[in-house]
Amino acid sequence: MASVLNQPYFQDEDAAYVKLESVVWPNGATCPHCGGADRMKKMGGTATRPGLYKCYACRKQSRVTVGTVFESSHVKLHVWLQAMYLMCSSKKGISSNQLAGTLGVTVKTGWFMSHRLREAMTSGVGLPPMGGEGAVVEIDETFIGQKKDMPKQRGYAHKHAVLTLVERGKGSRSFHVDGTAAADLLPIIKANVDPKTQIMTDEAGQYASLKKSFAAHDFVRHGVGEYGRGAVHTNTVEGFYSVFKRGMKGVYQHCSEKHLYRYVTEFDFRYNNRVKVGVDDAQRTVNALRGIVGKRLTYRSPISAQ
Repeated sequence: MASVLNQPYFQDEDAAYVKLESVVWPNGATCPHCGGADRMKKMGGTATRPGLYKCYACRKQSRVTVGTVFESSHVKLHVWLQAMYLMCSSKKGISSNQLAGTLGVTVKTGWFMSHRLREAMTSGVGLPPMGGEGAVVEIDETFIGQKKDMPKQRGYAHKHAVLTLVERGKGSRSFHVDGTAAADLLPIIKANVDPKTQIMTDEAGQYASLKKSFAAHDFVRHGVGEYGRGAVHTNTVEGFYSVFKRGMKGVYQHCSEKHLYRYVTEFDFRYNNRVKVGVDDAQRTVNALRGIVGKRLTYRSPISAQ
């Protein structure tokens, strides 16, 4: 069987632009400057850059990468597509060091590429609430890493807190939160879950009032060794965390507080586009490419933050 990475758009720059145009411009080329589509013409000639178009309405030249996470990058587009595929097909992620070694770029470039691609995986704001009548959403929190300038101590006060909502049979949403008190968690839960939903949690006190806001609230008592009573369990969200923690500890190893939300988003994206919901590696990559528009990153960050 031939390697997936032998596909033309992973090896050839012209083919890479054709592939990206088919994803970003499914109805034909559109000018990123004026929004026009009727007078866009692809430019030819041996000296012309791959994928270059001219809009004869506003008289400006552009490529499909303008206004995306790929804009103004010195990395070839077909290498970007390889990076996207590697990140989307690696269940627990791929480190900047490994990405750089595989693609033949510097570690600094690999770090910046991976963060741009994580930004493309973000789903944005204004998402509809999870759940609904007859649906079940499991909720739990976990702790990862260590806060800057805070020594290790008993408990979890020195660690970063992550809240995750998982709708059974569907997707997840995770949030880097300041803490795990009710005041930190309940506003997020109420803003992201439909009131008609049945909620499942553990016995933590911060969830005690959820029954007032949702159709039902059941919980398991982990403190006495209970992990499920029929349909009452949090095994789905705990399964999500098992992959998340293996990736964060085994692959990424260190993550600064500033960038934690992007890593969380990356694991959410792969979970929401997993094989069990009918999405294979190739389609997951295409889905990620659909999110590149309007998310350009321009800052330079230290490699120590990887």
